[in-house]
Amino acid sequence: MKPRFCTLSASRIGLCAALALAAGPPARAEDPLSEYRRMLGDDNPAELTVARGQELWRTPRGPKNASLAACDLGLGPGVLRGAYAQLPRYFADTDSVMDLESRLVHCMATIQGLDRDAVTAAAFSKAGEPQSDLEALAAYVAEQSRGATIQVPQQRQQEIDSYTRGRALFYRRAGPYDFSCATCHGADGLRIRLQELPDLTRPEGARSAFAHWPAYRLSQGAVRTMQWRLSDCVRQERLPELVFGSPVSVDLITYLGVLAAGATMDAPSLRR
Repeated sequence: MKPRFCTLSASRIGLCAALALAAGPPARAEDPLSEYRRMLGDDNPAELTVARGQELWRTPRGPKNASLAACDLGLGPGVLRGAYAQLPRYFADTDSVMDLESRLVHCMATIQGLDRDAVTAAAFSKAGEPQSDLEALAAYVAEQSRGATIQVPQQRQQEIDSYTRGRALFYRRAGPYDFSCATCHGADGLRIRLQELPDLTRPEGARSAFAHWPAYRLSQGAVRTMQWRLSDCVRQERLPELVFGSPVSVDLITYLGVLAAGATMDAPSLRR
């Protein structure tokens, strides 16, 4: 079957390109990014950000002069191995489902005494700036789950509800162009320019996305997180700004994570 083209308008092309970056398929011979991976080998530039994240995790900081060693990401205080592969999940201390980044903000505020608003206001670094603390921490924590199997929990009703809302949001049309996430990622054989658009309504497509973020963006020379990826897609969709760590963002991540169950985490990876 010949690949179909996702859109006709330039504005829709912009959105589809953003979504494609978030969920590019596994590298193949015709994928230009595969050549970057081949040349870099095991030398992922994200390693520098991971190293900084490790330092931030271990260093006492903030008004309480505490490290993040007591931060519970779902598997117990300070347990990192495999934790990212099981997020988002429900946390009793906040009575909510949280993804990695919103949980890190919670730990930085409660354990270290850092100002929550100040941390989230600087969540994403801009072009030419050093990576933000959250980007570095997210890269470090994600790297500790490399090789782990994705198992986003669905035992509690709150977790089930988060998935259900996320799935509904994925299909919901909105904005000036009447777009939904499924517009470009709801069928096989869709393509924008040379970039295939995986079907994120199926496990295979969701796995190709979820397992690789955070990722080092070659086009930006920086590590970008899943919260950033969603935020940038929403921006290009011409919808109101996505609030960092909001239930909407967490629900969408939960939807993708549940659908990606069984895949192997390989983040931080390389993306265009």
